[in-house]
Amino acid sequence: MSTDPFADQAKEKFRGTDDAELDSAVDAALAGISMDALMDTASDASGKDRLRGTMNGTVHSINLAGNEVLVELDSKNQGVVPLDQFEQEPAVGSPVEVVVDRFDEQESIYKLNRKGAAVSAGDWDAIHVGQILEGQIEGMNKGGLEVKIGQLKGFMPAGQVDVQFHKDLSTFIGQRVKVVVQKADKRGRSLIVSRRQILEQERNEQKGKLFEELAEGQTRRGTVRSVMDYGAFVDLGGADGLIHVSELTHRRGTKASDVVKVGDLVDVKVVKFDRETGKISLSLKQLMADPWAGIEGKYPVGATVSGRVTRLEKFGAFIELEEGLEGLLPISEISWQRVNNVSDVLKPDDIIKLSVISLDPGAHKISLSLRQAGPDPWKSAAERYPAHDVVKGKVSRIVDFGVFVELEPGLEGLVHISEVADQRIRSAADAVKVGQEVDVRVLEVDAQKRRISLSIKQARQPKADVAITPATPAKPRPQRKGELRGGLESGWFK
Repeated sequence: MSTDPFADQAKEKFRGTDDAELDSAVDAALAGISMDALMDTASDASGKDRLRGTMNGTVHSINLAGNEVLVELDSKNQGVVPLDQFEQEPAVGSPVEVVVDRFDEQESIYKLNRKGAAVSAGDWDAIHVGQILEGQIEGMNKGGLEVKIGQLKGFMPAGQVDVQFHKDLSTFIGQRVKVVVQKADKRGRSLIVSRRQILEQERNEQKGKLFEELAEGQTRRGTVRSVMDYGAFVDLGGADGLIHVSELTHRRGTKASDVVKVGDLVDVKVVKFDRETGKISLSLKQLMADPWAGIEGKYPVGATVSGRVTRLEKFGAFIELEEGLEGLLPISEISWQRVNNVSDVLKPDDIIKLSVISLDPGAHKISLSLRQAGPDPWKSAAERYPAHDVVKGKVSRIVDFGVFVELEPGLEGLVHISEVADQRIRSAADAVKVGQEVDVRVLEVDAQKRRISLSIKQARQPKADVAITPATPAKPRPQRKGELRGGLESGWFK
């Protein structure tokens, strides 16, 4: 029998007039338990010491009719979780992480939510900061979006809508989204929620899993998130990697926006991964075929090819033979005649035929020629322009010592200043202008040296009266003889 006087008082309270069995039952129930301990147990069921926050539990049973999952929290406490918060029906005995919502006094059981699951909110009493809810975006204002959560209306600031900036938030209207409560003021009827916080949490979980698997040399599929001048950022599922503009394509001088756009699904190669900093370098072109592979067979020296002018420089033009494969057309190989400016002959996107004149696969260099792709006008120049003949030409340029006259494309002759006019002139520009058509008499053709001597003044004379005397180039000025002064000889450095 118990010797505790408080136990005897409790026993007397429930004693019947002739109930000796009750007396034995009470003694057995209170055996070894003091009333102080019994009162402490009762206080555990009060609101002061009830369970709160996140807890780990075990699935005890599933009530399909009630759409509930009974979870064992510890040896004394149980709770129920809505079944629809699970993607699939959980197995009995499986662990589950839950968040305590409240204690139901009538049913004497805890109402739980699965951690990370969205819940519906019926009134302000069911809302608390950090709670994950599900709502529908119904409107937009200057500062963000209006969200309806159950019977309540909340506000989502523009900076809390997504992890990246959206210029037009109206695209979210009508969407059903998961949000987390950031502020809940029942008195002021203010409910502030964030979708971004949910996305960041999910992204951090994905990032951890990605970093466990990621390695250099892997091929990964991702989505282009942003395009900058220096490259494109690709979301690999939890973390972004950068494709530098030089790794987007084999084609040179291409803008990133010409290759990819936001939302594109791309396969990329991981070329560098720094686990400490989290930086990931990617390549798109390394998964493409190398245009320089086997180039000796495709573009042998002497072959005639077609190409597109991509850009002009002072020293020549770059020609694209195929995507990622460019060759150089030097200015000296554009025409058989002198070319001062590349832009006088070519412009970007021109399609031209050329001849391959040199090839260096190791250095990724191809030299091309436009003039050699066509017939050499000098080979039969002597036959087409015999001495004494008068022909028409166009003044192409004027120099100090005379005038160059174009007889046909790629073929120019020189009219020495002494052969421009009958009278003595100070400059050829006093007699002719660039672009002017003139009659010239052929004085001499030297195909080997690629020179033709012409005369304008002799073209006006009858052929019988002409004495062919090719113009003699001006004699070089005599060099001054004698001891030079200054410099090293002046004694400055002695």
